[in-house]
Amino acid sequence: MITPEPAVLVLEDGKRYVGRAYGATGRTIGEAVFATGMTGYQETLTDPSYAGQIVLQTAPHIGNTGTNDEDLESSRIWVAGYIVRDPSRIVSNYRATRSLDDDLVAGGVVGISGVDTRAITRHLRSLGAMRAGIFSGADALLSDAEQLEIVKSAPDMAGQNLSARVSTPSAYTVAAVGSKIGTVAVMDLGVKTSTLNYLAARGFDVVVLPQSATIDDVVALEPSALFFSNGPGDPEASERHVALLADALRRGIAYFGICFGNQLLGRALGFGTYKLPFGHRGINQPVLDKTTGRVEITSQNHGFAVDAPREGIIDSPAGFGRVEVSHVSLNDNVVEGIRCLDLKAFSVQYHPEAAAGPHDSMYLFDRFRDMVLDATASASRNDSDGDKN
Repeated sequence: MITPEPAVLVLEDGKRYVGRAYGATGRTIGEAVFATGMTGYQETLTDPSYAGQIVLQTAPHIGNTGTNDEDLESSRIWVAGYIVRDPSRIVSNYRATRSLDDDLVAGGVVGISGVDTRAITRHLRSLGAMRAGIFSGADALLSDAEQLEIVKSAPDMAGQNLSARVSTPSAYTVAAVGSKIGTVAVMDLGVKTSTLNYLAARGFDVVVLPQSATIDDVVALEPSALFFSNGPGDPEASERHVALLADALRRGIAYFGICFGNQLLGRALGFGTYKLPFGHRGINQPVLDKTTGRVEITSQNHGFAVDAPREGIIDSPAGFGRVEVSHVSLNDNVVEGIRCLDLKAFSVQYHPEAAAGPHDSMYLFDRFRDMVLDATASASRNDSDGDKN
């Protein structure tokens, strides 16, 4: 058996962790974050929301079930780098067509294994997500000072707009499954394949638009609703998308947003956003749906959150009527959902489309479908009343 080359993880505060190269060798820089899921690593790696981030898996054994073509959430691996403790030496799953290491090498993803991921997680949880670099091959021979300078010269995640990096270059359509009930325009800010499939399964023709689309592009589709997807980056750096969404809300277009789409709705309504110390990443995050009192175990991946009052009904600072926080995190009381009471619009911070599970939040797609059907019925009644008059 060939022994992997040495590798080192360098954090911006000077902490160093020596291990073995995993996946491609070379150099990679990004924001070091940890994800607490014990399964679903392929969905994590191919989630565009992880663009620009070096992901640490807290589960100690990764790669057991290999990889396949069915569980991809996009066309490629998006993580900037990958940190695991013990990569599986064999693949054992009837659905696997190759190993995780094969995919990492093919995707040019520089990783590191054989490090104390528990210690690194505790460090990031205490000091917060931070810039980091993985160095292997010839780059592992650079001096400690050179490696640290490379890490410190990288941009912070705060202030970055990464939508253009992950969005589709041109529009395309996913046809409705079964009877069509309407058309939903999806602003691709890093959308996952599962999201599109779940929307289509509820009777929507799903028209996916590039992040460069304008309000005129949206209106030209005469959509039943607008959807903003998940995605990477700082919502404060996406004011063009905020302005587009605010325009759509003024036009009475129904809206549903997930993750980044929740943060952008918050900003469109006039609330602020802020960076969390270490974010929420994993498939075991408890959330309270305040409208039902039900607790959901959710999949999450976000480093920013909406700054809005958690209790009571409040007036939108931007003039969009009454708003309430519909969901909150039971770990740290972070806003996990927003509901507009005078508009057909709502959003959640987490991922109801979680293909690897859990599936507690799938009802949100049904809630969206019901909201669109209600809006369509209301519009038909108004048109009928107008004709009578």
